[in-house]
Amino acid sequence: MPSTHRILSRPAELFPLLAALSFLAAVPVAAQTADSLPLTLDAAIASALRTGDEARAARLRVDVADAQVTVARAAALPQLRVNATQTHVMESARAQAVGAVFNQPNTYNTNASISQPLFQGGRLTAGRRAARRVRESARLDESEDRAQVVLDVQRAYLQALFTARALEIQASAYGLAGERVVQAEQFERAGRAARYDVLRARVEQANIEPTVIQARGDAELAQLELKRLINAPLDRPLKLVTVIDSALVQRMVAQAEGAGVTAERAAVRSAELVAAARRDAVAAARADLLPSVTFNAQLGYLAFPISGFPPGRGRLEPVTCPPGSAAERVCTQQNGGWFPDRSMNFAVSLPVFDGLRARGNIDLARAQARLAELDLARERERVRIEVASARENLDRAKALYSARRQTVSEADEAFRLASLRFTRGLGTQLEVSDAQLALITAQMTEARAIYDLYLAAASLSRALGVAIPVIERAGADTN
Repeated sequence: MPSTHRILSRPAELFPLLAALSFLAAVPVAAQTADSLPLTLDAAIASALRTGDEARAARLRVDVADAQVTVARAAALPQLRVNATQTHVMESARAQAVGAVFNQPNTYNTNASISQPLFQGGRLTAGRRAARRVRESARLDESEDRAQVVLDVQRAYLQALFTARALEIQASAYGLAGERVVQAEQFERAGRAARYDVLRARVEQANIEPTVIQARGDAELAQLELKRLINAPLDRPLKLVTVIDSALVQRMVAQAEGAGVTAERAAVRSAELVAAARRDAVAAARADLLPSVTFNAQLGYLAFPISGFPPGRGRLEPVTCPPGSAAERVCTQQNGGWFPDRSMNFAVSLPVFDGLRARGNIDLARAQARLAELDLARERERVRIEVASARENLDRAKALYSARRQTVSEADEAFRLASLRFTRGLGTQLEVSDAQLALITAQMTEARAIYDLYLAAASLSRALGVAIPVIERAGADTN
């Protein structure tokens, strides 16, 4: 016997599905496929947080902020660069005009350059501080995005459960309408019903069929949305095995209402950090008006061989002086090897006039800081409104759920009585149709009410900035 997973636990939801089985057998429903992927609500949330596009994008934004911190920190650290060049002069004007002493056809240069900024007007400190705040803001945004992913997955999962329940209700109604067609035809043959009753029963069954098709389409679309959030294969149907019943939802509502208000939502703290980073940017922009001091050092070797590669360490070798030279003159010639070349300097740069570039940067940074402060105020206001709205939605969902609890059992009893009266010839087809429509409406409304109550509790936890409780129970398979 196929596995049966019930969504709502109550005696009133049992239907005579025997007549509907033939209809459902001809309909490719995803939940009935043999290779369906069993999926609990907790597993769906874990998959979305692990592989979902929204969660991955949040993690990548944190990686970007981490890289920005590294870049800001690097600006204050010493810079070491090793350079090596080889120059060959084919013709030297200086050697021809001044003297052969300038005729160095080959020059080899290798050196290590060290640069260390000593004072940049506070730009480096402000930049590092702003980068750290942006990184912390990105991490808080990631927590906000993950909480939103949890809420979105719960909403998509419950929507899939609701559409599956709606399909079950509509299919059951279609099967019962088919039974009434058979009964009406039997009554007509027995002389207990008119041709009008048979036609009305057939029209009623035909009118229900489009709602079944619509419910099936809604169920497929709801599963596609859930698959998109959890990055599941779109061509593999899901088998939703989590049971959402009234007892569990009441526990979740109690947890949501008992959660205390946190000091501030992560979104608000993130906006505060962004505003502080913008103020740091103003300080960094002001540094363009102050002098800067940088230490530079270069350590290396130069070689001037006549031809070929430098033979080794450079030295001056005695050579024969030109004829006519003084007797006490000593003549030397470099051997083309490597001679040490070292230098160091302190560079001081004082801005005098830069075409108002610094003033423009300061004005831009101040405007961005004011905009960040405005965004912070708007974020605080948005969070307060979100919390108030979530509380109001939860109160309304609780009231609707309480009002609908008894409706289904009463509608079910009225439908059974109407069906019994019709079977015994005491009632009319119209009474049965009206009772069935009322039962379908009550069942759909109650299913929607319990899911809305669940989502209202989850939304309140999300608005308060606390962990969204996930209370679930997987249905047991009966084989």
